[in-house]
Amino acid sequence: MNPHAPLIIDVAGHSLTRSDQLRLAHPLVGGVILFARNWQSREQLTQLCRQIKAVRSDLLIAVDHEGGRVQRFRTDGFTHLPPMAALGALWMSPARTGEMEGASALRATNAAVASGYVLGAELRACGVDLSFTPVLDLDYGESSVIGDRAFARDPRVVTVLAQALMHGLLQSGMGNCGKHFPGHGFVRADSHLAIPVDKRSLKVILAEDAAPYGWLSASLQAVMPAHVVYPKVDSRPAGFSPRWLQDILRRQLGFTGAIFSDDLSMEAARHIDGRDVSFTEAALAALSAGGDMVLLCNQSVVEEGRPIDEAIEALSKALVQGQWQPNPASEERRLALLPRCAATEWDALMVSERYMQALSLLP
Repeated sequence: MNPHAPLIIDVAGHSLTRSDQLRLAHPLVGGVILFARNWQSREQLTQLCRQIKAVRSDLLIAVDHEGGRVQRFRTDGFTHLPPMAALGALWMSPARTGEMEGASALRATNAAVASGYVLGAELRACGVDLSFTPVLDLDYGESSVIGDRAFARDPRVVTVLAQALMHGLLQSGMGNCGKHFPGHGFVRADSHLAIPVDKRSLKVILAEDAAPYGWLSASLQAVMPAHVVYPKVDSRPAGFSPRWLQDILRRQLGFTGAIFSDDLSMEAARHIDGRDVSFTEAALAALSAGGDMVLLCNQSVVEEGRPIDEAIEALSKALVQGQWQPNPASEERRLALLPRCAATEWDALMVSERYMQALSLLP
């Protein structure tokens, strides 16, 4: 087995092409991220996941499937999950008549467990291994790209609801990935289109936005850094910064799981140290900073996937030339995200008591 398979790539359509199969078989490729264009029906998605696993059983199949407006699969039986802000609103709602103080918060926590279970169980029934969730960003009311994807403004509320959601994911046999470290909620700019800059001090960020990462260090299995620059800490975006990833996230906050880059095709990932960089340069920068896996998204539909082929070739060359050293610990973290138990099949899931109870608890 390759000592480190860091590339998470995408595929173009509803089934694998021969080019997809060749890319997925490459030892530097560790997984696939799916998008809405890969969805036609549950049967088709299940078959696509089987095709991927037939290439290599250890490939990690991931998706951005949080609930609310970030939910890739919405039809053919998939539950329309609430945005995480709905759970925060439930937490803040007044207690019902006759209830003790704090009952709403406990009801919201229970609903978060149910949300995590429904989310994870439905995806796993179709063959998906991991959703990049929960969002741990704080809702300052400024960021349009985060907005109602965040549970709340209070990092304590975010932490408890995220912990509950991750418990539900765990019940379904799915791991978790907290994002976007150390926090994307304070800046207005969308990192898909620009380079957000957060000028606050490290002390303020650690006390607020990054606090959930420390409080959840024993629970988080993966973290995705933000493509945001925090100039009072480092001139590089967090995902390319050894100070953020190694000194702060790992040593100071005690995180031991996998670190995924956010999508390296985003505008904010293509500029490092004041210059434009290629996918490969961005990938090498993210891995050198302490990342374990890097995401190259939406590139299979560009020139028949040429950017992916170039990235694989360039990373292979960097490996041979000693510009990048594979990390066996990174591979262990990647493999730890693969489900350990068999998934409940869809038809059995639909009539299971746990699933029906969970549906009844969703806000």
